[in-house]
Amino acid sequence: MLVRSTLVLAAVACLGAGVLHAHDPADTLGRIKSAKAIDVAYAGDSMPYAFVGKDAAPAGYAVDLCKKVVAGIGRAVGEPNLKVNWKAGTTAERLAMVADGRAHLECGNTTPTLGRMKSVDFSALIFVDTGGVLARRDAKVASVGDLAGKKVAVIGGTTTEQRLQAVFKERLINAELVRVRDAAEAIALVDAGTVHAFASDKLKLVGSAALSKDPSPLMMLEENVSFEPYALALPRNDSAFRLEVNRALSQVYASRELDEIYGRWFGALGKPPALLQALFLLNATQQ
Repeated sequence: MLVRSTLVLAAVACLGAGVLHAHDPADTLGRIKSAKAIDVAYAGDSMPYAFVGKDAAPAGYAVDLCKKVVAGIGRAVGEPNLKVNWKAGTTAERLAMVADGRAHLECGNTTPTLGRMKSVDFSALIFVDTGGVLARRDAKVASVGDLAGKKVAVIGGTTTEQRLQAVFKERLINAELVRVRDAAEAIALVDAGTVHAFASDKLKLVGSAALSKDPSPLMMLEENVSFEPYALALPRNDSAFRLEVNRALSQVYASRELDEIYGRWFGALGKPPALLQALFLLNATQQ
């Protein structure tokens, strides 16, 4: 009887330890400080948000914001010269890297969703865009409804894919979605005539058109297929790390640095629209 009681108590103790461990908050800041380095997953094909630029270096609006965030994290952990390990990947790959600890921070045009929040957390919002369709002119597509009977390339695992599936189902549009890995593959299929259109975030489509051998036969549909707010994906259950990320973003939003970053990537479009200005204002939290 004594042996059985001892075993039961031991089992309960082990179970309790396991539960406590499972709920221990992550110490992302501690790991970064110890390594004197930070791993950042970024989109390599999402111009002008995040892409592989000159000399194979990450570039883009979100990348510039992430650099400000990294600098803020460096100050927070007392390591102002953090080494940054940039890791390019698709949306699904970037979220997986953050979820399993291979990346401390994610940088791209990533939309927070409840489904994604099961595995990662998100920062304050960094931008707002809409989903759209870039089509071949000879496909004679003037609206989403005209995609019936057509093939549409879409990057797998994105919110655009989910929304298009829902729109096609709701409106009884018999179109075929062709899943691709990235924008380069999608544009290659559009150029070859293998698909009639490419669906993604609208500003990303503008950047992607530059990858085409000849952008002149391409046109953007005016109709929006989704609403896409963006944020940086972060490890779950680490409020201390999320605070430092949001602190750094807030400092940028409240300074002239934001004008410089926005102007560098979107200056040709004019001033930020009212909705985006409101986003920056609401997230410029007092220190």
